[in-house]
Amino acid sequence: MSEYLEYPSISPVSREIHRPKWSVMIPAYNCAKYLERTLKSVLEQAPAPELMQIEVVDDCSTNDDPEAVVRKLGQGRVSFYRQPHNVGAIRNFNTCIERSVGQIVHILHGDDTVLPGFYNRLEAAFDQEPTIGAAFCRYIFINEEDNQIKLSAVESSTSGILTDFLQRVAVVCIIQTPSIVVRRSVYEKIGGFYPELFHAGDWEMWKRIATHYPVWYDPQPLACYRTHSSSHSSSLVRSGANIANLRRAIEVSQSYLPKPIASELTIRAREFYALSAFETACWQLIKFDIRGAFAQVREALKCSYSFRVMRQITRLVLRGVARRSWKGLSKALYFFNYS
Repeated sequence: MSEYLEYPSISPVSREIHRPKWSVMIPAYNCAKYLERTLKSVLEQAPAPELMQIEVVDDCSTNDDPEAVVRKLGQGRVSFYRQPHNVGAIRNFNTCIERSVGQIVHILHGDDTVLPGFYNRLEAAFDQEPTIGAAFCRYIFINEEDNQIKLSAVESSTSGILTDFLQRVAVVCIIQTPSIVVRRSVYEKIGGFYPELFHAGDWEMWKRIATHYPVWYDPQPLACYRTHSSSHSSSLVRSGANIANLRRAIEVSQSYLPKPIASELTIRAREFYALSAFETACWQLIKFDIRGAFAQVREALKCSYSFRVMRQITRLVLRGVARRSWKGLSKALYFFNYS
């Protein structure tokens, strides 16, 4: 597949502006109840202002007042910018990059946190390997109450450049945004986040970076990514738009992945997210959300109907849904046949 894609351009920082080492840019939207914890996690390890820019970029929140949190906790150390109107998460990410002036940019969601040592360890990676375009660490999944749910998988037992990172990240998104930092010059060269990918824009960006630059990994868990219990019943899941957007991200990256491996990686990525959608469909059935399950199955089959996928579908149905919810399964089959 070949298509022309125009990514948002990121202008270089003016030579007249002082450039700190870091820009910690915090996109926020209706998450003020978590923002204080986010800011504290940064401020507790932040170097002097001339070494680190910290700014909250609010996407025109409607349910709370993030600026009040910044005034209370930031005490002038943290700046605040409010979008004139809601632009969506991906465009807000691009605003964060555009407003950054540091050499290394960290986009930290307003409900996520970093652990002590995050900035020191990842800065050391850039000092040690000047060729890298980005660095990321292992991370912890937390819930609304800050309880740890699980750890991300270990990509390497030692710190260093991941030699096969592109082959991994092109198949599945193994990075959550709070765990990765990127040279600003990388964004200037390859462009910002692709706005069409409202759900999968971060994954596409990591693939694009890995196509052009070496990427460093630190196995220490130094960031926390917050999951919300409502995610499985979100409107994106119920409509299937989450999988449709992931499929679009796969199409986008196929246009620039190295030709010798592009087709294979694309097939594997389609299979992975087809299977992921079927697993989500099973959960929706268990909750008797028949329409949500149908949407996931529909989009899964648009991703892939390979032998491997169809075999796994059968296993999922027999071992999962059929065993735990015969009533839900029968309702689903009726819906699939007559809708």
